[in-house]
Amino acid sequence: MPPASDQQKIFCETPAEGKAGTQIPLWKYQAVRAAILDAVKEAGSGGITFASLPDAVVQKLSDDDRAKLGSVSWHVTTVKLDLEVKGELKRLERKSPQRLILASQVISQ
Repeated sequence: MPPASDQQKIFCETPAEGKAGTQIPLWKYQAVRAAILDAVKEAGSGGITFASLPDAVVQKLSDDDRAKLGSVSWHVTTVKLDLEVKGELKRLERKSPQRLILASQVISQ
């Protein structure tokens, strides 16, 4: 039987109207969330492009987590959207390609 932490799930929301969120294992959410926030923080006030975020997350995950995670891009997108809904991440306005910063950086800009 898998450890209890493998059985726990978290619901990830999406800001897209009319779309339902999804549930993922809590350990995956926690690992990807920490890696995303670390990567965005390291990028500084200019933010990080959404396109480069999966590669940055891969660099921050342990070999074991990477091996068990599955699709890194899918998990990064799912957790990123949830972090936007929760107000931890913000998209820089009028920027293309999409760039992300920590919500706490909005105040200091």
